[in-house]
Amino acid sequence: MDFFQKTIKDIKSIKIQGATNVAISAIKAFKWKAKQIKSKNKIEFIGKLEHYKRELIETRPTEPLMRNSLRYILNLLKRSDEREPKKLVKLIDIAADEFLFNLTKAKQKIAQIGASVIKNNSVIFTHCHSSTVMDILKMAKKKGKKFEVIQTESRPLYQGRITAKELVKAGIPTTMIVDSAVSTYIKKADMAIVGADVITAESSLINKIGTLNLALACKRVSIPFFSATVLAKFDPETMFGKQEEIEMRNPKEVWDKPPRRLKILNPAFDVTPRELINAYVTEEGIITPESISEVISLNYSWMFR
Repeated sequence: MDFFQKTIKDIKSIKIQGATNVAISAIKAFKWKAKQIKSKNKIEFIGKLEHYKRELIETRPTEPLMRNSLRYILNLLKRSDEREPKKLVKLIDIAADEFLFNLTKAKQKIAQIGASVIKNNSVIFTHCHSSTVMDILKMAKKKGKKFEVIQTESRPLYQGRITAKELVKAGIPTTMIVDSAVSTYIKKADMAIVGADVITAESSLINKIGTLNLALACKRVSIPFFSATVLAKFDPETMFGKQEEIEMRNPKEVWDKPPRRLKILNPAFDVTPRELINAYVTEEGIITPESISEVISLNYSWMFR
């Protein structure tokens, strides 16, 4: 199994998990595969790249950051006057490095902006595992703020345990609860902040299953609900009526040996409508759902090509 196929397998199995990690791994695999391509001209070279892009995209249907990263690279190649495949491979390296640099810079900005939202002596509620949320909480801790975190297990794959380990290691007081206890413990929090897998054209949030329950619980007790995300998680295809696919995972993740004839549903994500979201914490600042599409179109025009 070569590096490309191993990456595909690891993304599918969620050995590589989290939108940022998936995008980074996909870019590395895409760069590696490009160097293996034998082609006579630019058209043939890009045709093969489009095929490999589809293979990567099909690993996780709900990952626009991965789609946008590969779109960014291919757009640069298509607009280039360069014709030689060998020189196009070098352009892929340049485009990939540029995208990853901008992604890192955006996440650093979000950490600074998000840390300002965390108030001293507050209790923060979070769900699943988000590297962006982790960056914010660690930055707030670094700035000397004192706060506690309540976080969910995030069944059935328990990504919340990754969050718990990171928070405890960072010296942040943390309490883990089972997913079904969200409504019981939400009243103890001052705010909730989660990551994002997708921002849709309707400004809705697609994130780990259970996010909608948390947002509804926040609404019920009047606690602000934020999503921290890079704007490159916007899915431009939803502007043209496409419904973002909610990935259905293997039922064995929920119950390895269930009774015969038992039907198990295991959706990986849910949709939180914009009316339940106070704001998105992004590299361009804290943005209301009503304004986010406009900000994206102004700053990320390449997404719409």
